[in-house]
Amino acid sequence: MKYSTHVKPISYLKNHAAEIAATLADTREPMLITQNGEARLVVMGVEAWEQQEQTLALLKLLALGNRQIEAGQFTPADAVFAALEADGE
Repeated sequence: MKYSTHVKPISYLKNHAAEIAATLADTREPMLITQNGEARLVVMGVEAWEQQEQTLALLKLLALGNRQIEAGQFTPADAVFAALEADGE
């Protein structure tokens, strides 16, 4: 995403809220809002936000899994499958 094409002043947000909402829903890209020439807000559509939250949750799970592996807190796959086969008999 090019932030330079998605930067608008806060006055634009105030005057074009409905248009911005439609654009964000279509493009699924965030918009950077400035105030007095400085970045102040990032506005994004709900679907893009939900996707970002799901991605963050997945990354947290992966990081937790890696920490558990590094700490030796896991059961090797062959042991899991052997236990499942033993339970099925």
